[in-house]
Amino acid sequence: MATVEERLERGTGALDSDSVSPRLSTPPPDQPHQNNPLLGLPIVAIETILNFLSYDEISLLRLVCKRMDMICQRMLNQGFLRVERYHSLCQKQVKAQLPRRESERRNHSLARHADILAAVETRLSLLNMTFMKYVDSNLCCFIPGKVIDEIYRVLRYVNSTRAPQRAHEVLQELRDISSMAMEYFDEKIVPILKKKLPGADLSGRLIGSTPVAGPSTSLTTMSLLAKNTPSRSEMTKVQQQVKVNGASMTALRREMSEVRVKQLEQQKQLQDQEQKLLEQTQVIGEQNFRLAELERKLRELMDSAVGGGAGGGPTPAAAATPSSSSSSSGAVASSGGAAGTDSPPYKRTRKSPDSTRQSKRLRSKK
Repeated sequence: MATVEERLERGTGALDSDSVSPRLSTPPPDQPHQNNPLLGLPIVAIETILNFLSYDEISLLRLVCKRMDMICQRMLNQGFLRVERYHSLCQKQVKAQLPRRESERRNHSLARHADILAAVETRLSLLNMTFMKYVDSNLCCFIPGKVIDEIYRVLRYVNSTRAPQRAHEVLQELRDISSMAMEYFDEKIVPILKKKLPGADLSGRLIGSTPVAGPSTSLTTMSLLAKNTPSRSEMTKVQQQVKVNGASMTALRREMSEVRVKQLEQQKQLQDQEQKLLEQTQVIGEQNFRLAELERKLRELMDSAVGGGAGGGPTPAAAATPSSSSSSSGAVASSGGAAGTDSPPYKRTRKSPDSTRQSKRLRSKK
């Protein structure tokens, strides 16, 4: 890129302030070139030969001589205009096939084509604003020929593929080289070109010394100001650029509105999910409470069953012993009475130890 500045100084030094724009003008008349027969050919023949080269190679051929520099400058300027026309043609073809609704465009098969072409359009507008101001002033040409080649490559890729990659993947190289070219042009070349602008000498004179008022000075200042006024072509370009910017702004506003609508829908969904979560937590809490009550009741039932079995009435064996004892005692008593009636009174029946025990038990029970 350091050689670009030298080429620029050589190319602009040969131009007069009243020369025609290199975008539309033809180089000076043919001069005899004995050493190089190629340069002795007509300009149309040389341009036809150079059309087989890339624009990057054409930009490098500016170092050959002044005549080749003039021809290459013209071809570079024409190349930028041609790539703009080719891009507009491709964009019209794609837009004609897209549906009118924005929601249907996103799901269309040509949605990525449209995104890539829109990104190329913004890149072309940036390049136009950076370079064409000085190109129209006959101070330089469209220097970065590699950018033109890359734009052509992207447009041909969009036209030849049915399912292209994403826009940032396709345009990565174009963004890199175009941004580097614009940065270098603004930092290194624009300060040199501003010194050669028609209004630069006028502003320096007005600031440096106060001119004497007179008809000649007023006429010269008016003529210089008239030269610095923008032409109709520049005004139309500015209007077109304003329209393009307005269209891009409207598209961005539509996208912003759609994003806001989606955001509101997602917020509503989040609120519904939170409400459902609260309801589920309430249901889980109620179920936990019911389970705790059931466990408490089950424990009470278990405790009551265990307590009733331990502190209840006598066992059947124990209940059977007193009944048997009472029956045995009754039998003894009856037998004793019978014996008393039959046997003589002086005879006493001997009480057995079992009967005494039974009588004691009966007394204790009474």
